Amino acid sequence: MLATAPKRTRTARGATQRRITRKDRARYIGLFRFCALLAVALSLVMIYVMLTAQLTSLNYAVGRAQRERSALLAETARLDDRLAVLRSDDRLAMVAGRLQMQDPDQFAIVTLPVPVQQRDRSHLAFLAGLASIFGAK
Repeated sequence: MLATAPKRTRTARGATQRRITRKDRARYIGLFRFCALLAVALSLVMIYVMLTAQLTSLNYAVGRAQRERSALLAETARLDDRLAVLRSDDRLAMVAGRLQMQDPDQFAIVTLPVPVQQRDRSHLAFLAGLASIFGAK
């Protein structure tokens, strides 16, 4: 009987320690779960806010690009109108009159000979340069 008594004592003490430890953990497990849930919810909200901010930024960029496009289209139309005015036959006739130009009396068609292309000797190939060093033709 003496051999079994100390074993039970140690078992009882261990069980008591385990029970105390479990109670201590159980006291804080609810707080830990709440903090974990709060962290997950907060991170999801932050991701949503970040994505919404990025979407808003992209919307502003699209609006700015559309405004620039419409301004460029308006400027292109204005420049096309100005080009049409500058190329008009009446204006060209007026400028020719100021420069004392007149219509030609006769026309001549001139044909030019085709120029003969000469080989460019300034850019010799590397191997050709080596061949000339060794005296090969």
